[in-house]
Amino acid sequence: MKINANFKDSVFTKLFSEPDLLRELYCALEGTTLPSDLPVSINTLENVVFMDLYNDISFEIGGKLVVLIEHQSTINPNMGLRLLLYISRVLEKIITGKNLYSEKQLSIPWPEFYVLYNGEKPFPDEKILRLSEMFENPQDLGLPKKTNPLLELEVKVININEGRNSELLNRCKKLSEYTVFMTKVRELKKEMENKTEAVNEAVKYCHRYAILKEFLEIHASEVLNMLLTEWNIEDAKEVWQEEAWETGHAVGHTEGKLETARKMKEFGEPIEKIQMFTNLDAETIQTL
Repeated sequence: MKINANFKDSVFTKLFSEPDLLRELYCALEGTTLPSDLPVSINTLENVVFMDLYNDISFEIGGKLVVLIEHQSTINPNMGLRLLLYISRVLEKIITGKNLYSEKQLSIPWPEFYVLYNGEKPFPDEKILRLSEMFENPQDLGLPKKTNPLLELEVKVININEGRNSELLNRCKKLSEYTVFMTKVRELKKEMENKTEAVNEAVKYCHRYAILKEFLEIHASEVLNMLLTEWNIEDAKEVWQEEAWETGHAVGHTEGKLETARKMKEFGEPIEKIQMFTNLDAETIQTL
């Protein structure tokens, strides 16, 4: 299964690539109103790819650094750690040229983290994921338990599927239209054998009802390739998981992980991603 690597943006990041739309989206997420001339500075990391797609946007607005990630399929329980690593790199960009060792305290933007979920599996309207949920319990090692974690990062996960969080969707027209489009694509994909035809029919439907009309007129071919890439990735993930289970069931859990890692390497997946799926160390993966 070959994945088209020519289209790295997801539909979501392509749609919300304009400062004005990000301002509108942020106001909807926060339930607030900000001046239309309040600057928005996009500082998304260009070389961070998750499952072969750029599905994240980071930007500064009103003294806040917002990291926004769109999630399809399933929620990643490691999101707190992933965002900790991500924002460290963003902050490194922001403070470039400033002296970390000076006696003067530096000022950095207030961080906020959002994940917008539109997968098919059941998920609540809203949920907070915490980095501290990943910490090992010091009591298991015979150490005293801390009252509060000394390092924390909270991610607000919001379900944007149709029929969920309607107030939020009503506050952001583009997000609402995006939800309608993705819902229609999903419906037609189930009804039609040809995925390309399903996307084309969804585009026609949205054109008929003026849903993302201008965006789809300009980027229809890109949107098709983005969605086909996402689906190929999902299919590949299912193959990896099935083969890992079958191999693991037959010859043991460790061998199953190794076989999954081998398959992912055949697809040219980076070491970091293989580690996330298999929990194998980098040295083991490199020797496969």
